[in-house]
Amino acid sequence: MEKNTAPDVPYTYLFYSGQVYDNQPVRVVSSCRLDIYLFPFDIQNCTFTFNSYIHSIYDIKLDNLTSAEEILKNSQDSMTTMGEWELIGIKSELKRIETLDGFAYDELHFYISVRRHPIMYVVNLLMPSCFLITVDLFSFMLPAQDIDRSLFKMTLVLGYTVFLLSTNNLLPITGNTIPLINVFLSLCLILMVSSMMEAILITNFLRGSAHYAPPPCWVRKFVIGVLGQIVRLPAKTSQQGDTVIENPNKQEMEDLSQVAEENEKEQQNEDETVEVLKNLGSDLQVIHLQVLQHLKATPSYEEWIQFGLVIDRLLFIFYIIFITVSFISIILIWVNSYKT
Repeated sequence: MEKNTAPDVPYTYLFYSGQVYDNQPVRVVSSCRLDIYLFPFDIQNCTFTFNSYIHSIYDIKLDNLTSAEEILKNSQDSMTTMGEWELIGIKSELKRIETLDGFAYDELHFYISVRRHPIMYVVNLLMPSCFLITVDLFSFMLPAQDIDRSLFKMTLVLGYTVFLLSTNNLLPITGNTIPLINVFLSLCLILMVSSMMEAILITNFLRGSAHYAPPPCWVRKFVIGVLGQIVRLPAKTSQQGDTVIENPNKQEMEDLSQVAEENEKEQQNEDETVEVLKNLGSDLQVIHLQVLQHLKATPSYEEWIQFGLVIDRLLFIFYIIFITVSFISIILIWVNSYKT
């Protein structure tokens, strides 16, 4: 208790029955231990104890003139504003402490419950975090083969980091426990970072797999075959791809060689310049076909692309499940504690 700063009242009331009424206001400044685990939906319980360790019950007897319900009602009516806190309950209890020397002392306990107004923290902390997580979730809809999603996700992570630094003053810094809202904000940041790492991994599979060796057998059977059926991305048959890539090119080469031989037989009597131009045209056609054959996807390249698409779809499903379970768990903890 600090020094009493209440004004002095030099009046004492004496009644005809012998009762003396001395009304001295006292301004008490106290502190209580905060439990900030459920911040900003926390309810704090503070205890005020009034007693005298010098005078026993034979000298001073403590008692409530009014009930705790009336004290609560009068307190709520007299308070014009509570700022961040709201007074929700007052209880009183009178205890008698007996000592070994036969004396006893009265203790009057007041249990005061206050609740924090969470609207400001919900608007400034929780809602922006939920919006950014929703944007990160919908970023999986961007086509991974055409757009580099890692750049978008990296910008999102940097923006959320700046947001956490700017709103750091809103979080409580007292207490021995970590608030649940810190777990929520850290979870959002971890999800965004893991989503960015997943985008980098998938981009590596889709853009750089042309130089990879053929995937192992278990990748074809388990990831592409089994998991591909689960996530609705069936695998393409490799035999069809081989026939499409190799056989037409061989047939075209044979046809071109036959055409070249026939042209040489039929046009022996033509000028040398015409023959050179025709030979040059056939050579350009052969080079064109070789370039097309080089640009066409090999079976291993297609399998790695299919592997990346399956993993991307699978991680997206896990991402949705993890976000749903985590957010529902945190919301239930907050709601149950707020009701109690």
